[in-house]
Amino acid sequence: MRLGTRQVVDRAFTGVGLASIVLMSVALVALLAPIIVGGLRAFVFQATVEHRRLMLEQFGRGNADKLAAELVAAGSARQAVYDYLSQFEGELRRYPAAQRRQYAAELQEIKEHLRALLGPLPGEPLPVMPRHRYGQTRWDRAQLVLQQVLMVEEWDYADAARMGRRVLRPRAEHFAGTALAPLFDYLPRHIEQMLRPRWTFYWRFLTDDARDAHFFGGIWPEVLGTFYLTIGAILFAVPTGIISAIYLVEYARDNWLVAVLRSCISTLAGVPSIVFGLFGLAFFINTIHVSPTKSVLAGALTLAALILPLVIRASEEALRAVPQTYKEAALSCGASRWRTIITVLLPAALPGILTGVVISMGRAAGETAPIIFTAAVSIGPALHPWQTLNSPTPALPWNIYSLCTEHQAVDQIRHVQYGMVLTLVALVLLLNGAAIIMRARIAHRMTG
Repeated sequence: MRLGTRQVVDRAFTGVGLASIVLMSVALVALLAPIIVGGLRAFVFQATVEHRRLMLEQFGRGNADKLAAELVAAGSARQAVYDYLSQFEGELRRYPAAQRRQYAAELQEIKEHLRALLGPLPGEPLPVMPRHRYGQTRWDRAQLVLQQVLMVEEWDYADAARMGRRVLRPRAEHFAGTALAPLFDYLPRHIEQMLRPRWTFYWRFLTDDARDAHFFGGIWPEVLGTFYLTIGAILFAVPTGIISAIYLVEYARDNWLVAVLRSCISTLAGVPSIVFGLFGLAFFINTIHVSPTKSVLAGALTLAALILPLVIRASEEALRAVPQTYKEAALSCGASRWRTIITVLLPAALPGILTGVVISMGRAAGETAPIIFTAAVSIGPALHPWQTLNSPTPALPWNIYSLCTEHQAVDQIRHVQYGMVLTLVALVLLLNGAAIIMRARIAHRMTG
């Protein structure tokens, strides 16, 4: 190849490489930016006085005297709202039956939104569910509920060519001239006095238990469950994978049986994860009965089976990459075959083996399908280590899916979903970072 042609080709490859790096960086930013922004809302937000009351009553945290003073101030601002309701209900009794029916349905809707905004109305019994005992604990959600109090969502089907157009009608129009009309002007002007928002850094989102199906509290059981499953999978898969790789590299002969075995390992690396989940249910739970039902142990074994092919192939390639002279020098000094493997080959291959472990760890932490049938539950307590042998656990991958698809109030807990995703990404990065640092230190120590 001529020099000019070679330079053109080199520049073309350089340009393609730089373009690929830029494209991947943009894609990474586009993927992570919404996760980071949405996830931070679980930790940093404007908490209302209802949030501070929740923290004191449910978790025992906060200053009771300061909270009592805040509740008195908030209650005085809310009293006008309750007075407007009481006056309108008294006025409603004097209306004709047809007119009462005209207002009754929308009045009940307003009351429901006010309960969601400010908590139970005066004179009502204390609800059983915590989600109904408190008003809005977050200022951003309070703004949305306030909009529902002030506006009615309707659909305009006048245009036959379109499916319908969403229209917001002010409720004040419907109640004009009644005792309730001043409410719709009072609420937006005094909502801050009623809820008293204040910026809060809720770092205990990581360490608090969930309350009332994740309406309140944190995600500690999910974080701990994910950690248990990931570390358990690594503990089972890494020793087995390294021993298998040593056998394939140092002891196995080149025959058809070993070729079939290697082909099976490669095939297992591409099997869908849901198949491993069904295998874990059928084998670990129903056949050998490692636990009577779902458990962290069964889930860790299933994840270990999932990542085992990756560990074997990475360890095998790392062992093959060790120069043959290392082995020859050890054997010439009188070392046995096994001693050569333990003291020479494995230390030299350890950086490459740890690379495979890092990749496997990230996959084990983020898998959902294998733990659906073997380990994960939607709601549960944080487990002690000895409980992992026979108890299921919440886990971040499964609970993210569950909260996004099956929760009855998906929009109300959107911050929890993003918080879980951000925590899962951070947990995987933390585990991978620890493994990478360990790998770098080992490589540095080996090179002197």
